[in-house]
Amino acid sequence: MSTSKNINRTNLSPKDALDLLVQGNKRFIENKQQDKNLSEMREALKNNQQPFAAILGCSDSRVAPELIFDQTLGDIFSVRLAGNVACRKAIGSLEYSCKYLGSKIIVVMGHSNCGAVKAACDNFEEGNITEIIKLLQPAVSEETTTLDPERNSKNSEFVSNVCFLNVKKQIQNIINQSDILRDLLDKKQIGIIGGVYNLSSGQVEFDLLGSTF
Repeated sequence: MSTSKNINRTNLSPKDALDLLVQGNKRFIENKQQDKNLSEMREALKNNQQPFAAILGCSDSRVAPELIFDQTLGDIFSVRLAGNVACRKAIGSLEYSCKYLGSKIIVVMGHSNCGAVKAACDNFEEGNITEIIKLLQPAVSEETTTLDPERNSKNSEFVSNVCFLNVKKQIQNIINQSDILRDLLDKKQIGIIGGVYNLSSGQVEFDLLGSTF
């Protein structure tokens, strides 16, 4: 049974919530996932929910937060858009999770080899995808650490650097555009942190990215 079931979520600190995610990711990497009685969880959650974490992640089919962090139903409020972009609708969802459902931490999570990031690196335009690419372009144009002049999706170093910078910029977009979340941050009721999931290793890397802790 998931240990998160027995946690007092009301008294959980943002750091406690992060620790739960880090521990869960370690179990996922080591293939030691907890047993989960999903039918029991469905019954327990049918009238309410109190997810301890809200995650703004990419829509990529390989990047499912509940699996990556070894959590179960009711643990994670998952907001997923290609390129993990913090558009206003995504921010509104995060506001709801934190203010009204009691989530203690927001994780903005990118991932390696991200198709949306690659498309932005190539200035790809087609249909409504273009609207997503526009929200990723600031990270592309402001990435200055790549020395190789080939600044496109063929350059894996450039793609990786843009991915990390995009996570940081989406965090800043959330803070800049949400009075609700800024207030919760000022009161130390929530924290925001960035992470990048490695498709090969299964690890979510937090330590290279800024946070509000």
